[in-house]
Amino acid sequence: MPDRITLITALQGAGWHPAAWRTAGPAAQRLTSLRHWRDVVVEQDRLGVDAVTIEDSFTAGPVDAAGDLDTSTVVGRLDALLVANAVAPATRALGLVPTVSVTHTEPFHVATGLQTLDHVSQGRAGWRIQVSPTAREAALFGRRPGGDEASVLFDEAREVAEVVSRLWDSWDDDAIIRDVTTGRFIDRDRIHNAAFAGSFVSVHGASIVPRSPQGRPPVFSLAHRADAAAFAVDAADVVLVTPGYDGREARDLLDEVRHLEQVARSDVRRPVLADLAVLIGPSSAAAADALASLDTAAGAPYASTSDTSVLATTVPELVTLIGDLRDLGFAGVRLRPLRIPLDSTAIARELVPALVTAGLRADVASRPTADLRTRLGIAPAVSRYASASAPVEVSA
Repeated sequence: MPDRITLITALQGAGWHPAAWRTAGPAAQRLTSLRHWRDVVVEQDRLGVDAVTIEDSFTAGPVDAAGDLDTSTVVGRLDALLVANAVAPATRALGLVPTVSVTHTEPFHVATGLQTLDHVSQGRAGWRIQVSPTAREAALFGRRPGGDEASVLFDEAREVAEVVSRLWDSWDDDAIIRDVTTGRFIDRDRIHNAAFAGSFVSVHGASIVPRSPQGRPPVFSLAHRADAAAFAVDAADVVLVTPGYDGREARDLLDEVRHLEQVARSDVRRPVLADLAVLIGPSSAAAADALASLDTAAGAPYASTSDTSVLATTVPELVTLIGDLRDLGFAGVRLRPLRIPLDSTAIARELVPALVTAGLRADVASRPTADLRTRLGIAPAVSRYASASAPVEVSA
């Protein structure tokens, strides 16, 4: 049972509820501005949240029954990885975990972009790995028809994750020697060929980015169904599960992850976080009324389309729930605020101190400023090439 609960805030536009932009006020006008993202992220950092995930997709927004963009919700987004790099210098301890899809993206670009974020943030980068299953997304790239079976997408994603990991390892920590007397900036023997040839992707050569502070930024994966859970155990360091409203389902999901680890013969017990959508109010009744108002504006209950539990709740109720999840063995929670900045602010300003008071987290002043892997309780990344002797042929 973890002693210190991990708290992550999942950021998406004006919030996860499709009608949230109607209550966001001035923030709704700034969703494509760096100021909006910096303000929200800095508040999470300053008040003690462990990390934020930043959502992304190859679609500009949800589609309606006819397949057209749903104009009743937020349409348009900024690139999550670029946003994370832009806000990183304004933060001190917060983990920055952008969502980056692997279905139509070259592994080389995924690897180097996340390595850059790890350097810019001084070891606070993470990666939420995602697949892109629709023909609409595939049409943007024009290289394949799209609509692939989920099993194919996850098999491809396993290969991409492997290639990215190899590229991250391709430079030794001490590959840059800056030897002025011999005129050598690098030692070529300390750069390795991340050679891989699979059914979907292949790579020959090394990353252009020197090994980053964490070596390998931690990988997060959402295990909201059986095939996704199997993939998460194969490819991720942190597993996100979406429990229902009772403790039995939460316990069953955690047990399923542990079972899949045994099937995979993994000796690593991954941190498992409960992924929940929340609207936080001053009372249960006020929170329920606020959610009902949003649902009315959207024309349908958000709970009917969400892949996880939607909680209209208070801070004390949320603290009790998080404590119960901790007792079951969960390492923490990722909370999806239905309204940004209303609920994201409540998470940072109200929930964090309440968790401290309940003994579920340490005081902000004593929180570690170490890299994200350390904060999540994940072992340091040891390069697979640490003892390799064959160098990549890099031109001098």
